[in-house]
Amino acid sequence: MSGLNTPRLRAPARPRRNRDDKSFRTPARSRRNRDNKAAALFLLPWFAGLVLITLGPIAASLALGFTDYNLIQPAKFSGLHNFSRMLSDERLHQALGVTFTYVLVSVPLQLGCALGLALLLDRGLRGLAFYRSAFYLPSLLGSSVAIAVLWRQIFGAEGMVNQVLDLVGVQGRGWISDPSTALSTLIVLNVWTFGAPMVIFLAGLRQIPVMYYEAASVDGATRWMQFRKITLPLLSPIVFFNLVLQIIHAFQSFTQAFVVSGGSGGPSDSTLFFTLYLYQRGFNNFDMGYASALAWLLLIIIAGFSGINFWAAKYWVFYHD
Repeated sequence: MSGLNTPRLRAPARPRRNRDDKSFRTPARSRRNRDNKAAALFLLPWFAGLVLITLGPIAASLALGFTDYNLIQPAKFSGLHNFSRMLSDERLHQALGVTFTYVLVSVPLQLGCALGLALLLDRGLRGLAFYRSAFYLPSLLGSSVAIAVLWRQIFGAEGMVNQVLDLVGVQGRGWISDPSTALSTLIVLNVWTFGAPMVIFLAGLRQIPVMYYEAASVDGATRWMQFRKITLPLLSPIVFFNLVLQIIHAFQSFTQAFVVSGGSGGPSDSTLFFTLYLYQRGFNNFDMGYASALAWLLLIIIAGFSGINFWAAKYWVFYHD
């Protein structure tokens, strides 16, 4: 009986582990940590490239924009001198005029051709994949040196354009050597590279529901009314996307003007793009400080055009929601 009164011994309480203790981590959490470390390891080359190849040169160009630097002697701080020089630089003003003309003329023409061909291909032609690839090919080759050399031969005094004109009794001219027509040849070259926006337009047209056109046809709407009231509003986000991209691409054009003009921007600076003038100042005149300031001016111009497009988009871009 005495054994019944003996108190029972309890097992000692197990100490509660803190969740911050590494021994508390579950296998799933440990697996996630290993995956995160592996992802960070694979992303490390990209981050290194971003810092060393992109962010580093951007910061360096901003610093050099406030210096007098000729690539040989050490850079000397000059304050806002490089930016004040822009106000009296006549060749810079010429380059700005040429670049603005090139952008404001070639981009609308390029998007118009791209949209027109996208509408044509959207009607269900045979061999659609072939035509889509064939029309996209100029976008891949248009900015290459080979195409620029070919373009110079086509529009030369003895080029194919003049040979075709001779067949119909029209006297040709030196299209590239004439200041009044030299820039037009580069505009035609940029319009010819309509393939990339055309493919994007075609993808957008495929997303418009057919029932809208069927309902409009029942109501007696013509094709032009359907295009104006249905296609354009529903395609406006794609138009906006292509417009922003092509404006940025046009401002950055360099190869075409460099090859066609032989690096001079001639004749009479009629093909002197902003990027070409920047190159001349930096690598021909070794005025790298001024060239860096010009690069930031180009960045401000592109950002300004993009900002205007985004501001104006609320007046003409239609979204489903």
